[in-house]
Amino acid sequence: MQGFRWPVTVYIEDTDAGGIVYYVNYLKYMERARSEWLRRFGITQRELLEAGIQLVVHRLECRFAKPARLDDSLLVSADVETHTSCRLSFRQEVTCRGEPLCDAKVDIACLDATRLKPTRWPSALAAAFNG
Repeated sequence: MQGFRWPVTVYIEDTDAGGIVYYVNYLKYMERARSEWLRRFGITQRELLEAGIQLVVHRLECRFAKPARLDDSLLVSADVETHTSCRLSFRQEVTCRGEPLCDAKVDIACLDATRLKPTRWPSALAAAFNG
């Protein structure tokens, strides 16, 4: 499956008093990249919720290498490594001018939003994985 990249600009609200990005914001950037990755297939989080589907982070491993700073232009990747009938494993990276700042492996589970139990991917998304 083709990789996905999403540009992000660092704003003052993303930083601490020293102008360095607060660590949890990298996870927010990655979440946005995954949401935009879905949009590439014509699927929104709202539509999934309305269909009774919820995507949740099941597991996360993250490594921070260097800080991003106020006004930096970042590129956030969302590359699918593996998928099953109800799980996706993403490899994600945040870079600035090609230099890695943060990388993560993020496992996403597809849940029935009412029962909070694993369920199969919606057909449109499953088709995207396979074609």
